[in-house]
Amino acid sequence: MLKENLEHVEEEILKACKRSGRSRDEVTLISVSKTKPVEIVEEAYSLGVRSFGENKVQELTEKYDALPKDIHWHMIGHLQRNKIKYIIGKTALIHSVDSIRLAEAIEREAAKRDITVDILIEVNVAGEESKFGLKPEELNGFVEDVQKFPHIRVKGLMTIAPYVENPEDNRSVFAHLRKLSVDIEAKNAHNINMSVLSMGMTNDYQVAIEEGATMVRVGTGIFGARQYSQTNAG
Repeated sequence: MLKENLEHVEEEILKACKRSGRSRDEVTLISVSKTKPVEIVEEAYSLGVRSFGENKVQELTEKYDALPKDIHWHMIGHLQRNKIKYIIGKTALIHSVDSIRLAEAIEREAAKRDITVDILIEVNVAGEESKFGLKPEELNGFVEDVQKFPHIRVKGLMTIAPYVENPEDNRSVFAHLRKLSVDIEAKNAHNINMSVLSMGMTNDYQVAIEEGATMVRVGTGIFGARQYSQTNAG
């Protein structure tokens, strides 16, 4: 089933790229493996998957230790400042930086280890109270402040769009994020580029690609419904 699911998602990505006149290599598929056991991730790895997304620090670190080191781990869930030290140096990208205080904490931990950490700025484009992320109008101030941190590289923006029945309903959300990225890119700010747009999930990744996504985060579409257990808490 996993193989068939991956093939289906790949086909849909290809179609979306063709519809929007884009090359397939412009889009990275992040397989969201949160709540999935190591054995399932190993199966996906055997099928060629190398980019995985995790929501919880504990899960990411456990899988990092247990699985091959050529995997690119993406922290896509809300990150607490006191847990940064556990994932510094283990992530290809932290998608969910949603405050300058969090960026400061990442800078401190990265400086201790003399490494540079790649991050995305999370933007709550739709203004949902249940979601984390900066308001669009807060972005410029954040960009000004984050330039002061020599151990952080901003690679782009991320958003979690609302859950909708019709994916077309999120097109404006994705288009708005892309416009924000274009505006920031025009500033030519130090240590900031907008090469990554992380947007679109199982329900709407095709529309996100049509609107410029360079990373899509697909979990259920690949692995099926989530699995929760006591070991995944925290």
